[in-house]
Amino acid sequence: MFDFLHYPFMLKALLTGIMLACIIPCVGVVIVLKRLSMIGDTLSHTSLAGVALGMLVGWDPSVAAILYCVATALSIEGVRKWFPGHEDIALAILMSLGIGLAGVLSGFVPANFNAFLFGSVMVVADYEVYLVAGIAVLVMLTFLLLYRELFYIALDERGAKLAGVPVGVINFVFTILTAVTVAVAARTVGALIVSSLLVIPVACAMQFGKSYLQTVLFSILFAVTFTVTGLMLSFHIQNLKPGGTIVLTGVAVLLAVMMGKSVFKRCVV
Repeated sequence: MFDFLHYPFMLKALLTGIMLACIIPCVGVVIVLKRLSMIGDTLSHTSLAGVALGMLVGWDPSVAAILYCVATALSIEGVRKWFPGHEDIALAILMSLGIGLAGVLSGFVPANFNAFLFGSVMVVADYEVYLVAGIAVLVMLTFLLLYRELFYIALDERGAKLAGVPVGVINFVFTILTAVTVAVAARTVGALIVSSLLVIPVACAMQFGKSYLQTVLFSILFAVTFTVTGLMLSFHIQNLKPGGTIVLTGVAVLLAVMMGKSVFKRCVV
């Protein structure tokens, strides 16, 4: 079962996957509590436009995806002002722009552009491991430093503002963190899949966590478990895509947990 540990490419995939699994839920918990799951979809899909632009002009696709996602994230607030009371329209507009741009540019870039749709964590390059490691450290440190502020904002943004929390600054920093996390994860896990990893581990954790801290810790535990299990299955079963396998593992566990809790409640009653 553990034969894959003898292969350097699998060790790199495991290391990269575990690092991402530690930071994605940190961002995901705040996104879910703020009911902003659509942001994950928007940024993950628009990252494809950054990848295509990077390939077209000769830039590194991962770096280009990060820059494009950050630009999109910063544009969200500006577009929202044009649709007061309907802020979700801004997300739909920017996602449409990203998908349209990616669709047009994909015809002018190499065929390996398709690898970014569902990820290629099994063939991650050495520099990408270092890139993920650097971003993982940055995201984790920022999350820990702003832990209390993010907690207040996630639960009650208006109350946080009254309590003296610089909501505008914190939201700006969190938006950048989300964009960077989604962009780097889209390269390895897949642009069409990374948004699922923002939500599914958190949804599982919410079934067990009794506090904000417990939910964060359980989310990371679930995300790491899904990642390791998905990578193992994709290694041993031919033609299984790692990104899709990781997400389906998470969905299967979530369904099992929900069914188990339902049966338990009926038995108790």
